[in-house]
Amino acid sequence: MKYVVFLGDGMADVPSSALGGKTPLELADKPNIDALCEHGIIGLAKTIDDSLSPGSDVANLSVLGYDPTVYYTGRSPLEALSIGVALSDNDVTFRANLVTVSDESDYAEKTMVDYSSGEITTEEAGELIAYLKEHMSFPHIELHAGISYRHLLVWDGGSTNVSLTPPHDISDKKVTEYLPKGDGAETLLAIMKKSHELLSDHPINKARIARGLNPANSLWIWGEGRKPQLDSFREKYGLSGSMISAVDLLKGIGKGTGMNVVEVPGATGNIDTNFDGKAEAAINELKKGQEFIYIHVEAPDECGHHGDAEGKIESIGLIDKKIVGPVVSYLKESGEDFRILVTPDHPTPLAIKTHSRAEVPFVIYDSGAKEGLGLSYTEANAKQTGIYLDKGYQLMQYLLNGEI
Repeated sequence: MKYVVFLGDGMADVPSSALGGKTPLELADKPNIDALCEHGIIGLAKTIDDSLSPGSDVANLSVLGYDPTVYYTGRSPLEALSIGVALSDNDVTFRANLVTVSDESDYAEKTMVDYSSGEITTEEAGELIAYLKEHMSFPHIELHAGISYRHLLVWDGGSTNVSLTPPHDISDKKVTEYLPKGDGAETLLAIMKKSHELLSDHPINKARIARGLNPANSLWIWGEGRKPQLDSFREKYGLSGSMISAVDLLKGIGKGTGMNVVEVPGATGNIDTNFDGKAEAAINELKKGQEFIYIHVEAPDECGHHGDAEGKIESIGLIDKKIVGPVVSYLKESGEDFRILVTPDHPTPLAIKTHSRAEVPFVIYDSGAKEGLGLSYTEANAKQTGIYLDKGYQLMQYLLNGEI
């Protein structure tokens, strides 16, 4: 038996008047997912526990069958695993976004213009992070470059007793109420202010502005956490697993659980990602004998954060056409039994441009099942079945065993 998860990050939504009362899932051209749904089971799952923030870290742990109330120690430590930063028990990690803030002289009066600095390239970001490391020094604190706008800060002896806000939660808002609070807040704010001072006139940002792009003119610190302790996926489920994703968070989860993390050339985490390459990578892993494949696609989430309805609809269609279609065709041709899970990790509604803790619609398809519910894949259809998992980590048991 083979198992494949198609995870469309943030692709669930709510009906929008701008879309004629529809959701992106209802408008997307997704014949392959709809076919799985018509012959499978569709329902709702609560992937975000009420005690936790609605992040992709919590939600993807949940989908993978790891109860976040047990395993979650923060987002940034998982990203540290991905980029190979060894952590001690005394380290506290933070996510450090390269963001675009407005031009007010008082940092507290600035507005969060763009949480991703216009999806800055990894090459440009690498130069900016190297420049900050050379010209900015704070005791016991180290900065590490990641991918695009996503970077890492490690504080030896830092504290998690802080209140920090993800920048994508405050798009177009003044940062006044969202500056760091708690232990070490003064230091974290000083880092943000110093980074703005250093980056504002950097040649890379001047060139970006000249090209009509948003400059990466500040770090924004959030996502505190400590060294994670994740059980082996193979020991937990008895399966060899592979993780396919463009983003450090999912690669970190993959590494932390002992899965094979597959690097896909041209995978970006945006709508310009290498969709074909992800499908090819999944098929190659199946051919090598891997039993469980987790294919994560970030594009719908990024479009949701930007309020880009057209892009979100298109990205769902591309996942269907370029990833789900080829992988399902290969599985059918292989002659081996298989089960598939299609799900978001969380909704990223266009109206609010950030994550929601609402339930997500899931589909489970079993190649050996003789009949399904005959429904297409939409949020409304998932709700009407009455199938509901109040603990997201039950999805994995449902996928593997066909029952809760």
